[in-house]
Amino acid sequence: MKGYEEREYNAGKDFTETTDEVNYLFKGYIVNLRKDRVLLPNGKTAPREYVEHRGGVAVLAVDEQGCIPLVRQYRYPLRSHLWEIPAGKLEIGEDPDVAIARELREEAGLEAGSIHPLGRFYATCGYSNEIIRLYLATDLTYVGAHPDEDEFLEIKYFTIDEVYEMCLSGAIEDSKTLVAILKYKALQEKGMRD
Repeated sequence: MKGYEEREYNAGKDFTETTDEVNYLFKGYIVNLRKDRVLLPNGKTAPREYVEHRGGVAVLAVDEQGCIPLVRQYRYPLRSHLWEIPAGKLEIGEDPDVAIARELREEAGLEAGSIHPLGRFYATCGYSNEIIRLYLATDLTYVGAHPDEDEFLEIKYFTIDEVYEMCLSGAIEDSKTLVAILKYKALQEKGMRD
């Protein structure tokens, strides 16, 4: 492409920022809020505010008919109900593989004969270190849902195509669900071509 080289600048340079000072503004049960001072590559300093989070897990469970359970729950920060794949935060020191089985059972009432990683992503890298690990669960058995005491969930099954269309239309706005569904569909299509 003509002019492509002209649009690249600072290629290969290291822009790592070094922590100069750590300041906790708040320490909570789920998150901590920090306002650190960093040393920039040019030698100057700058503030960096961010939220520390232990991370979470999310599972795309697909049954033999190609249906997916979604949970609908009220998300207080947004003052809105969202459709989401089953998910939850990691407990302190918890193995993500253990957490995903727990969340699948608690929220959707399912146990999986097979669980495979679908990768991970940073939910809001501009102001948080939260990592969400995605999984695909198959060979499902219903054992009964047991949400946490403070969780109130509606569970409904949708076909893969219905959920995909919900993602494209904006009916699903939850990032972990969008990433999981779009990645799963892309992997399905790639598998069909290869």
